[in-house]
Amino acid sequence: MSYLWMKAFHIMAVVTWFAALFYLPRLYVYHTLALQEGDHRGAERFKTMERKLYRGIMTPSMWVVILLGIGLLSINFSGYLGQTWMQIKLFLVALLIGYHFWCGHLLRQFAQDKNRYSHVWFRVFNELPVFILIFVVLLVVIKPW
Repeated sequence: MSYLWMKAFHIMAVVTWFAALFYLPRLYVYHTLALQEGDHRGAERFKTMERKLYRGIMTPSMWVVILLGIGLLSINFSGYLGQTWMQIKLFLVALLIGYHFWCGHLLRQFAQDKNRYSHVWFRVFNELPVFILIFVVLLVVIKPW
C-alpha cells in the first residue's frame, strides 16, 4: 500500500513540476517583451514572479519528484533498471533536470539584467519540456521495451 501512496504523491509532484517548467519560460517571454518596450517596473515585477516560482514551487517539486522516484525505484531497483523503457525514462528525466537548472541560470541572468535571448528564443525554449513529457508518459504507460 505504501507503494501506491508514494506513486500518487510522485505523480502529483510531477504535475506541479511540469506546471512550473511550462510557466517559467513563458514568464521569460513576457519579461523580455517588457524590457523591449521599456517597461522597467513590469520587468522588476517579472523578476519577483520568476524567483518565487523557481525557488518556491519549481525546485521543491523537482526534489520531491527525485526523492519519491528513488523511493519507487528502490522497491525493485534491479528489476526496473533492467527494463529499457525505464533506462530511457531516467535519461529523459536527467535531461529535464538539466533543463530545470538551465532555467535557473536564465533566472540569474534576468536578475542581473543580462538576458541575451529574444522573446522568440524563449518561445521555442518553452516547448522543450513538452516533448520530454510526451515521451515519458508514453514510456511509462506503454512500456514498449
